[in-house]
Amino acid sequence: MDTHDVSAVDASTTLLKDQKKALQAARSREGQRCQTTAYREDIIHRFLFGRMTSFSEAFESEHFQITVMPQAYAPCVTALTGLKKVMIRNLTLKTHHRGSYILLRAVTPLQLDTSIKLIAEDEEENVISLTLYNQGPQVAMDGRLNEGRVVLVKEPYVQVQIYGGHEIRVDHLSDVRFLVSRDPEMPLVWRPRIMELNVSADDWKTRGDSYLAKKRYHRANAYYALALGSNPTAVEASRIRASRGRSYLKARQFEAALRDLELVTAEPDTEKVLLRKALALYHLQRFEEACEVHKVLGKGYPGNKTARYQFNRAIARLAEQRSGRYNFKTMQLEAKKHKDPALDHATYIGSVAVKPTESCGRGLFTTSAVKAGDLLFCEKAFMHVFHDERKTSAKRPSLLLNTETNTTMLGTQVELISSTIQKLYDNPSLMSVFNDLYHGSYEPIAVSEVDGVPIVDTFLVERIVSLNYLEYPRSSRDNHLRTITHGATGGIWCLASYINHSCYSNSHRAFIGDMIIVRATQDLPANTEIRFTYVQPLTDGNDPKENENGRPDFEHWGFNCSCVICLDALHTPKSDLALRETLLEQLNHEFKAQHPDTGKILPILTALEKTYSQPATNVPRLAIWTAYRDLSVMCMSRGLAHQAIGHALTCTEGMSLSVKQWGLLQGGLVGYWMVLAKAYRVVAPELVRLAVEYARITYRMLFGEDETFGDTYSLRSSRVDGFLVGAR
Repeated sequence: MDTHDVSAVDASTTLLKDQKKALQAARSREGQRCQTTAYREDIIHRFLFGRMTSFSEAFESEHFQITVMPQAYAPCVTALTGLKKVMIRNLTLKTHHRGSYILLRAVTPLQLDTSIKLIAEDEEENVISLTLYNQGPQVAMDGRLNEGRVVLVKEPYVQVQIYGGHEIRVDHLSDVRFLVSRDPEMPLVWRPRIMELNVSADDWKTRGDSYLAKKRYHRANAYYALALGSNPTAVEASRIRASRGRSYLKARQFEAALRDLELVTAEPDTEKVLLRKALALYHLQRFEEACEVHKVLGKGYPGNKTARYQFNRAIARLAEQRSGRYNFKTMQLEAKKHKDPALDHATYIGSVAVKPTESCGRGLFTTSAVKAGDLLFCEKAFMHVFHDERKTSAKRPSLLLNTETNTTMLGTQVELISSTIQKLYDNPSLMSVFNDLYHGSYEPIAVSEVDGVPIVDTFLVERIVSLNYLEYPRSSRDNHLRTITHGATGGIWCLASYINHSCYSNSHRAFIGDMIIVRATQDLPANTEIRFTYVQPLTDGNDPKENENGRPDFEHWGFNCSCVICLDALHTPKSDLALRETLLEQLNHEFKAQHPDTGKILPILTALEKTYSQPATNVPRLAIWTAYRDLSVMCMSRGLAHQAIGHALTCTEGMSLSVKQWGLLQGGLVGYWMVLAKAYRVVAPELVRLAVEYARITYRMLFGEDETFGDTYSLRSSRVDGFLVGAR
């Protein structure tokens, strides 16, 4: 998979080294008691001053917003009844207080950047800095951390701060609970002086409805829980669950919404309940079940236009899911139209399955024979993050430093971690799919739920994102046309993550919005492992990204590539590699001449060919294929059709217009076929249609679809490669 590991960049490397030194210094204080002697007012004042300064810098500084990952630690998997309450004075530095919990009340406004920070007090009125990671902006906006609000932190971890202070740091969502006044864990001293008595279920529901209207869903759900705990009648319970189901739906907690809505049995407004149930199923990509609910809804309420629209949408998704037939041209327009590339389409899985491999763990294999250009699968992103560079924003880019793995992440990759954690926490059934992805040597916990709360391991998510992250263009076609020059996008595709690397790939990935489209680039028999490139293969055996063995460096993933290209580079004498590099420099010089001379170019190409010991049908000659392509273009532009054909077919040794074996897919091959087509118009008109058809197949493999081929390439083009200038 692609990564955005910027560890080699000087600035981030320096920051990583500095942080390691700071952590080493902090280790000397491990086990010391938390200081409670500092004046409460001084700690609060220092935080408020820093909060104001931080906000100012966020608008003026171009520096990163830095997050430092601590040494990985497991979330609490002990039920609350098995934990013992402690106070700040009981805490020690650099320690995970296993078997304990602490209650804290906010005494300052919060600060929101890459985390949520505030000052909180315990029941003894000692104060400490509290930092919560991965909670999302909703926590900061919905009031659950306002001054006076109370949180319960399980097995608190006390971290030494850079300036010498200390803080309780919470990385796992399940390690913190936001309390309300009626929670049994709420200390008496922090409860309202006058507690309301005999509040009815309907009264609690009314308060929940009020918060729902304000889009403060967590608060609304807390009141709905109180309502359900106040002995409601069956009718009242159904109404409460209907309202809470709506609240969960708004909060994108689709599984919780579905659980509530399925328990609604006596709700007068059955129409809305069914509509919301179908919507929850739709967002969970359970399209067949959504259609079944819509059938019931349509019979009972045939005049509901919203339901009819949503039913048609669910039918369309179900058809895509089953058949793999998409309107790709419309999808291209959608990807171009919307700022965020998230498209409303279903995942299709073709003749592929995950199986064990001999040397690379698991991989993706064909389950039946496929042809070059066939669709293997079309997958919607499990999670993606999009940054629109057209927006003028004062927000500094996020930089994550991981001193344990000695890596750094920048921008969308960092944001993707928090977004994925939140999605898994909100819809925990997705964890089984996500957690099964490759995570290196990291050992995940076996517990998935405690006290009815899902357990999402932040450090496992970070590892999986680091090893399976893909950067992608909003549209591979538009990226080819260079019509999109803004926006950084990254995501996780679970099925695609199982595809292992090979420089000599037999498949190719393309993107339209957040949909990854993977097609075969060769004819593949059943039970063939599907491979695509993580990094581009070497062109001359001397590449800055190669390791000491002359092969691409895959240290991040912990393997070496053993494809025919890499093995050929490994066994090619260094003298031949050096000669190849020298000849390539000469070749580039000749092509850059004002009037390139084929008489000088051809001898260099002949010499280059001699540096290869394997035939081109076995090992692609990546260093020279572009030269033959450019030579064909040059000849065709000079009206030399016969020579153009000769050079084109020389480059693809063993290939004819009756393609018997597809080789390594390259970006310029569509134009190559179109050069041949234009040459055949002069030499052999009967072969033009076939050459164009091969161009179309190649286009389909490169860009995921061929519905826009005629809008991009044409024999009518004034260019010899058929590219339509100004194509959109």
